[in-house]
Amino acid sequence: MAGHRGLVGSAIVRRLEREGYGDVLVESRDHLDLRDAAAVNEFFEREQPAFVFLAAAKVGGILANDKYPAEFLRDNLLIESNVIHAAWRAGVRKLLFLGSSCIYPKFAPQPMREEHLLTGALEPTNEWYAIAKIAGIKLCQAYRKQYGFRAISLMPTNLYGPGDNFDLENSHVLPALLRKFHEAAAGGAPEVNIWGTGSPRREFLHVDDLADACRFLMLNYDSPEIVNVGTGVDVTIRELAEMIQRVTGFKGRLTFDASKPDGTPRKLLDVSKLSGLGWKASIPLERGVAETYEWYRRQKA
Repeated sequence: MAGHRGLVGSAIVRRLEREGYGDVLVESRDHLDLRDAAAVNEFFEREQPAFVFLAAAKVGGILANDKYPAEFLRDNLLIESNVIHAAWRAGVRKLLFLGSSCIYPKFAPQPMREEHLLTGALEPTNEWYAIAKIAGIKLCQAYRKQYGFRAISLMPTNLYGPGDNFDLENSHVLPALLRKFHEAAAGGAPEVNIWGTGSPRREFLHVDDLADACRFLMLNYDSPEIVNVGTGVDVTIRELAEMIQRVTGFKGRLTFDASKPDGTPRKLLDVSKLSGLGWKASIPLERGVAETYEWYRRQKA
């Protein structure tokens, strides 16, 4: 399990342990830097894992992507190439690589189907991360084509849930709004200001649903072609903010700063391929947001 302390990795570990998989290999970043090829090779040679979930990545929202483009590209390329190569060398039976819906073109048809990959220009605000993830997909496909390595690639939509990053500078939109509204409600602020116009549409998937999809596809899917993982339902940022306002009990007004970037106008995944394989998300958005907020409040207590 690569990336077990992150939002996705920790959810996958929880899911595997709940299913009775007792021998889940994890290693902290302090003891294994996935950017270090020699260290990664040594780990795989020593531990000989049978299956690998590659969830480790440098992630962040629009601000972080714009501020640290070299780090987002370099670190993610190193992590992917090191882990995939070491897994193949060590004889891993199957590897699951987690990409992102940001791999699709900015103006891809909606909802976005798997075949829309590499059909247009990327969204500039996160192109560095997207390019790294596309490289990871292609690396999986290349190792399968040249070496017969069983690697599959999943493209999750926007994620949220327990263990998320709530830092206002580096987090994604949903946890950032949860923190903003929580602090505004606690401090009696008259308003919450939100980046952009509020009109972009986004799809959100609870991380526990993603973890279940990862387990399902590791067991039931074996093709080089990517698979979208999402709910197939989206909301506007304004609707999301209003939902979070209800969940947090904030009584003030909402304002939108149209001078800030909106990012991609719409990001909705076509999940018909995944549905056809027999899996669907089960956690409704408002319930998931409320549960995530309760988790956040417990961490703050």
